[in-house]
Amino acid sequence: MILKLRQRMARDESGFTLVELLVVMLIIGLLAAIAIPAFFNQRDKAKDASAKEMARTAETSMETYATDNGGTYSGVNPAALNGIEQTVSVTTSTSDPYVSAAASAGTNNKGWTLTVQSPATGNTFSIARNNTSGAVTFSCTAPGTAGCPTGGDWAH
Repeated sequence: MILKLRQRMARDESGFTLVELLVVMLIIGLLAAIAIPAFFNQRDKAKDASAKEMARTAETSMETYATDNGGTYSGVNPAALNGIEQTVSVTTSTSDPYVSAAASAGTNNKGWTLTVQSPATGNTFSIARNNTSGAVTFSCTAPGTAGCPTGGDWAH
């Protein structure tokens, strides 16, 4: 019995057929087509997360500015925020996020807006404080892309 099995195995050719190899290559190609765009999207989300972090840091610096200036935001600008917190970048970059605008808002300078650019993805993240209600809003320019949610509100 074992002798017959050995003889049969010696006669049979082993290995994969061309069709089997092509099917495996097709499956690998499909998986790569799905995985590679997802990977690049995650990378863009990480770059935008850095811009959001910069915006939140600038928001804290904005409130510190008001504390130092009698509760108003009059005269605030990106350079003033950088003077309070050095990690708030105001230098235009091609890859790193930076605060592109910061200004007071409202007739009594009790409101403000600030904008952070994410050059790596082209998205802009803004935070604004209403001068009358004090409500803070978070918006971004390209809803549904990278780190900018579909609704355009990145607070949540």
